[in-house]
Amino acid sequence: MSRPASHSNNHHLHDLSDSALFVNEGVPQPPVVNPGAASFYKKKQTSLYTADQYVEGIRSQNLSMLSQAITLVESTRPDHRQVARSVLEACLPLSGNSIRVGITGVPGAGKSTFIEAFGSYLTRAGRRLAVLAIDPSSERSKGSILGDKTRMETLSADPNAFIRPSPSAGSLGGVARKTRESVILCEAAGYDVIFIETVGVGQSEIAVHSMTDFFLLLMLSGAGDELQGIKRGIMEMADLIVINKADGSNVEKAILAQALYQNALHLFPPSESGWRPTVLTSSAIEHKGLDVILQKINDYFSLTRSNGYMQHKRRQQARYWMLETINETLRNRLFGNPQMEALLNEYEQKVLLGTLDSYSAASALIQHFDQL
Repeated sequence: MSRPASHSNNHHLHDLSDSALFVNEGVPQPPVVNPGAASFYKKKQTSLYTADQYVEGIRSQNLSMLSQAITLVESTRPDHRQVARSVLEACLPLSGNSIRVGITGVPGAGKSTFIEAFGSYLTRAGRRLAVLAIDPSSERSKGSILGDKTRMETLSADPNAFIRPSPSAGSLGGVARKTRESVILCEAAGYDVIFIETVGVGQSEIAVHSMTDFFLLLMLSGAGDELQGIKRGIMEMADLIVINKADGSNVEKAILAQALYQNALHLFPPSESGWRPTVLTSSAIEHKGLDVILQKINDYFSLTRSNGYMQHKRRQQARYWMLETINETLRNRLFGNPQMEALLNEYEQKVLLGTLDSYSAASALIQHFDQL
């Protein structure tokens, strides 16, 4: 049986000696396609700018600096997090001047197509738009496709639009863990409209609701029993429901679905904001209904700014995220402690063997953590 060529003839590729790139012994080894491929996959060390340089770049609307700053915010490296905190503190006084719109919907509702059509409509009207698109992460590999820029080709090329796909990283409701901080950076860069596109309707969309001013829910018609197609909790959070893909032979179905959802909204108690949600139809492909949607959003902000609800809601959101950050920090300290990691494995085995119940194990672990 033949064996791979010896390492001595290919010392620069010794890690690939078992690869199909190697020919049988006795045959001259051809060069690989890219001799520098191995170094390409080496983890690169990020050369950090100072916090002041990041802030200056963001204020001058440098997209490269904005993107790098968001990468710092999303990073878990301690040195990155330290710089990110300084950047966020400096950008916070420059933020808060945008309208934050959360967009979610059932799978196949056309969220990306709608965002591109509606976003282009806004930029043509002179608005600057930032889209924070959340892509689902694989539970197995933890990877994400991050293909939103591919699906929004026109908007990606718009100089008044910034699209940033981010992995959900398993966070609740499909919202990336650091999306709220990314909103602050985008606002400091002068974007006056922020869209947050979620993965889709999940167990809890409270995460996106807790960082936006306006919650837009996209629905489809003709997909079975419309009122059974979505959880009541999602509809209660919606400030506007849009029946998308109302074009061609689907127009009549969209109008029927509009009536069904509008009737269902009357069953919900009045919202704290004083706003009464409505249901509209639109066609992102034919660019129909976009002007009416924008008018509804403007009406909402006129109402909530005048009655003080918008300021109240943002204060409550800031408090919510403070508590969430505390929970996250404590959780990271607990599971990142080497002593606790050993104890955790020990107690896990006891729970798995049935010699200790889950609550007693958790209480014992917390007691150990308090004594550290």
